[in-house]
Amino acid sequence: MAKVLVHATVTLDGYMADPEGGVDWMFDVDATGEDTELVNRIVGEIGAVVGDANRARTVEGGEEPYGGLQGVPVYLMTHEAQEPLVKDGVTYTFVVDDIVAAVEAAKTDAGDKAVSLLGGRISRQCLQRGLVDEIQLHVLPILLGSGISLFEGLNQRVNLELVENAAFGNGVHLRYRVLR
Repeated sequence: MAKVLVHATVTLDGYMADPEGGVDWMFDVDATGEDTELVNRIVGEIGAVVGDANRARTVEGGEEPYGGLQGVPVYLMTHEAQEPLVKDGVTYTFVVDDIVAAVEAAKTDAGDKAVSLLGGRISRQCLQRGLVDEIQLHVLPILLGSGISLFEGLNQRVNLELVENAAFGNGVHLRYRVLR
């Protein structure tokens, strides 16, 4: 059965986006071939994605998880029902206020691969409900000082076990198993 993975790039001070939601800072750090290979390996393990729908509940250029390159089913959390969208062969299913149902459906679609959780709110909700198996972080040597935190508001302790780490160039890659 699929494992559930928080997969994120963060700054050293724990932010996944600047205060306006921008992530341009991610491209200010040079990646080595080893960095790219490791990230591509992880992305290749993903069989489905769960994330937040945008306000317009559309899937437009640049809004698709992983830039639309994954080609896997995507479940988007929303507060209003909407019919699924299909774009470039990928089905985007909108799930109304039931993160557990979204994760279970994504796990079914993912099969033996992983379900990637995108966004802080989605990741925190899944951690709080005990749905997360692993956390994979790519930590970049940048301090934003403020922004959108990946884990702020979690409000509970989660014990982790380091299962993989790597450092190439300027970034550090950390993979943890969530202990239950």
